[in-house]
Amino acid sequence: MMRIAIINGRVLDPSQAAGEPVAKPVFIEDGRLVAKLSGDADRTVDADGLFVFPGLIDAHCHLRDPGYEYKEDIASGTASAARGGFTTVACMPNTLPVCDHAALVHYIRDKAVRQGKARVLPIGAVSKGQQGQELAEIGLMAEAGIVAISDDGHPVETADLMRKAMLYASPFNLTVISHCEDMSLAGGGHMNEGTWSTRLGLRGIPDIAESIMVGRDCQIAGYTGLPVHIAHVSCRASVRLIREAKARGVPVSAETCPHYFALTEQACDGYNTMAKMNPPLRTPDDVEAIIEGLADGTIDVIATDHAPHHNDEKDLEFALASNGIIGFETAFGLGYTLLVRTGRLSLRQFLAAMTVNPARILRQPLGSLAVGAPADVLVADLETPWTVARSQMRSKSRNTPFEGMTLAGRPVMTICEGRITHDELC
Repeated sequence: MMRIAIINGRVLDPSQAAGEPVAKPVFIEDGRLVAKLSGDADRTVDADGLFVFPGLIDAHCHLRDPGYEYKEDIASGTASAARGGFTTVACMPNTLPVCDHAALVHYIRDKAVRQGKARVLPIGAVSKGQQGQELAEIGLMAEAGIVAISDDGHPVETADLMRKAMLYASPFNLTVISHCEDMSLAGGGHMNEGTWSTRLGLRGIPDIAESIMVGRDCQIAGYTGLPVHIAHVSCRASVRLIREAKARGVPVSAETCPHYFALTEQACDGYNTMAKMNPPLRTPDDVEAIIEGLADGTIDVIATDHAPHHNDEKDLEFALASNGIIGFETAFGLGYTLLVRTGRLSLRQFLAAMTVNPARILRQPLGSLAVGAPADVLVADLETPWTVARSQMRSKSRNTPFEGMTLAGRPVMTICEGRITHDELC
């Protein structure tokens, strides 16, 4: 494998001691970070004026493979991830067929090795077919290489099945990721319930549809003493419940996504289906709560929930359009622009939420620039403005609400296990 020397860059590793970015070289050999090279570098990267970080880790994405390859596949999805600075992505199991057995896990892992431009960590289903009736073959999937279980896209509707999932996942060292949605409140809804849903004449989804289930799963985690990770937190009530649970010592962690601190429900005006997602975009007060939760550590992780859809699934009536947006290629820029540049989070806090924190929650030895660690590296330009353009994206799908937005913070080189997967510096 290549020997790579990255020189003149400013390095910040949130897994190491606190501090500001420091100017020092980074050396890569045989897919690992090393203190010095054993010979001449095959590639010397002059990172003058640039920053060097651990490769980003996405704890929640949808690669649509197998079954929905017309939206995305492992090759295109990981190419998009690499362009966004990600070296590791954890993919949800709502494929066709559902990833609820070992054969599908092997398929995903093997295809990712052959075609992927990022490390792919499969997530298995909690229940068979994600039907919420009986547990999937969790032990066999664990042996095949899943890192977590989730019925994401569907809630685990009964508390009994959620408790059983947490108890069964524990000896396999698997993270349980909860999609918190009370379908008796959310079913049939299309956007946040409030002034804008009334104005647009669309059936709303109240924030309690999320927070009621957040409260339930925090209670189960407290009762069992077993951890739970809350996916895509979108509202103030959920942030408060997670904060209070953490203060009591409940083993709960949480993630949010860039769209929940970048947009409000007003983005749905004009029946803009690019702003339709689940959970839905909320109010300005909820956006503020999400940012507060990231700043005080209540929310541990920024994940993309990258959800590709074909144009035919978005270019139709709002009520019929699919939920979700693509997120790999905009996540870093949105976070840096809206959180770091505004002073709401330090650069270190922001990076931790996209590197070492998701590594910890997924129980993976990643997200670090320490000598001996896998050579997962992001080189970023934090100064030069850039404009989001669907036409330049590597994803098969184009369903982003951020078209034309000007951001700062752009990955210019991504290295995964010593292999350059995205390169704008050649």
